[in-house]
Amino acid sequence: MRVFRLIIQISLCMAAIILPLESVAGAAPSASNDEPILKERLQLFQRMETLYGVPWTYLAAMDQYERAMQIRKKKQKNEEPSTRMTAFDIPSERWCGLWNPDLEDTNPISIRYFSGLGMDGDGDGIADRSNDLDVLTSVVHYLSGYGISAEDWPIALWNYYQRDRSVKTIKQFAQVYAKYQHLHLDDRRFPIPPRYSYSYRDTWGDARGWGGRRIHEGTDIFASYGTPVLSTAYGVIEVIGWNRYGGWRIGMRDMGNVYHYFAHLSSFKKGLKPGDIVEPGQVLGYVGSSGYGKPGTAGKFPPHLHYGMYRETGGPDWAFDPYPYLRRWERQSRKR
Repeated sequence: MRVFRLIIQISLCMAAIILPLESVAGAAPSASNDEPILKERLQLFQRMETLYGVPWTYLAAMDQYERAMQIRKKKQKNEEPSTRMTAFDIPSERWCGLWNPDLEDTNPISIRYFSGLGMDGDGDGIADRSNDLDVLTSVVHYLSGYGISAEDWPIALWNYYQRDRSVKTIKQFAQVYAKYQHLHLDDRRFPIPPRYSYSYRDTWGDARGWGGRRIHEGTDIFASYGTPVLSTAYGVIEVIGWNRYGGWRIGMRDMGNVYHYFAHLSSFKKGLKPGDIVEPGQVLGYVGSSGYGKPGTAGKFPPHLHYGMYRETGGPDWAFDPYPYLRRWERQSRKR
């Protein structure tokens, strides 16, 4: 602990030179262009890696996971987006210490006495859980307590979140960041190439009878057999194979923690497998009419792509209507 504290004090002197505090003050990103804020955030994570040795992809992945989980909650509560640079939100009980009588405590010494996570990261003598440098320093200290190797990190993540699903998603995010080396990964594509013929309408909520009474959780895009199906976003393939409802299907989770479901395919792109990182516009498979039965069943309905979107906010994934998103991506694809 003393050694780590000494490293922090030395690092803060370095940070005062290479990382002006105003750069992490949490200015709100421009509504028209978020590129500057993404570059600034990336520089912050990279400098934390330089100072403390924790790979920036770990911090970026955790931050993105927290950001994705918070967006929906803030919308539900009709709250304004945070103006902070990062999305880490450590509850006051955890920041100050579970047995700390003062859950607004900002004294690093008393916080440490009650085993809280809060630390002073910018050298002002205050452990402020709304201050990006304080929060990042606290998170880095927690992670480094378990080691910073690829084998140690999942253990640290599990102890931080106490949830297997969180660990899996954050590991996937980190792999994507490691591949592309930047944070601007929110591009989208329509799942059918513009040069192919297709048609669709909003079929969300329509009744479905096969396999019991249920509703249609997605949009059907009708196209000819063999029409390429494209990845709609940057993400990681989680599932590929047979489902009795969806036939040959692919499940991909994007960098917003949204699960994209591509069903009724005739075949997959050769070599595609779970764990693969994909990007917008990459071919995943081909339109078919598989499903509604045991593996290999096909031809019970016209060929089409069933496309679904599912969001995770701390519990099971829940479906939402993809039709408005498809219309927007279609317009963007045509402009390209």
